[in-house]
Amino acid sequence: MKKRSMMMEKTGHRQVGLVLVLASLVVGYGDARLAHAFDITTEVPKESGRFDLFRFGFKAYQNGDKKKAVEAYRYAAEKGHTGSRWALANMYAYGDGVPENDYEAFKAYAEIVNHDVEPGSPDTGFYVNALLALAGYYQTGIPDTPVEKDLVQARQLYFQAASVFGSPEAQFRLAQMILNGEGGAKNVRLAKKWLNLSRKNGNIGAMAVFGDLIFNEGQPVLGLAYLTMAADRCAPGECSWIRELQEKCFSVVDENDRRGAIALAQNMGTTNP
Repeated sequence: MKKRSMMMEKTGHRQVGLVLVLASLVVGYGDARLAHAFDITTEVPKESGRFDLFRFGFKAYQNGDKKKAVEAYRYAAEKGHTGSRWALANMYAYGDGVPENDYEAFKAYAEIVNHDVEPGSPDTGFYVNALLALAGYYQTGIPDTPVEKDLVQARQLYFQAASVFGSPEAQFRLAQMILNGEGGAKNVRLAKKWLNLSRKNGNIGAMAVFGDLIFNEGQPVLGLAYLTMAADRCAPGECSWIRELQEKCFSVVDENDRRGAIALAQNMGTTNP
């Protein structure tokens, strides 16, 4: 199994997410074209408009005909449909209906990023997702392809997604790179700034790392409170390492600090500071 990008490792339930996002696109188009229903038992209508092709591909995907879905998405992407290009990228990244091919996924994500979007436009979500995917690939490189490990580029892409688009996940990953001195200078103060912003924007991983940092800087009650909240809210894929951090900190404080941290976590949980 090829080495996955960090983005791909941390996004569980991807197939469900893909279907939900693409379904929202179908629902979001309220024009007359939605009245035109394709029979997916027919051939892919490659001469149709890009949205009709996307819709055909989505219906084929839902019905398990991923070969037709890929074909329709490819035609739609060639006609400039960003959602179809994003769907193709994900299918290649996970071997979903096509042979797994990180380099093909990388090229599809890069095509999305090569077309600038304004924050708030309908394609913003796809653009940010593509930035995160490309950054993840640059963090590891893709063996036997022209894509080499480039931490400077990864850090720049995370910064773009974090600063221009306010992505909490990008803010978290950027903070981790800054904290580790990857792709540039190590700067704990700057890393804490991005972690705190990501935490405020709802990223649970950032909350945990921020709590661990301030715990070790001499704020045990507040740090442990953040770790406790993160452990209570974590998704299944994140809980193991977050609880490990929390338990480690719990083990080195006295009972008063533990009680204080639990009480503070409960209070902060109602005020969302």
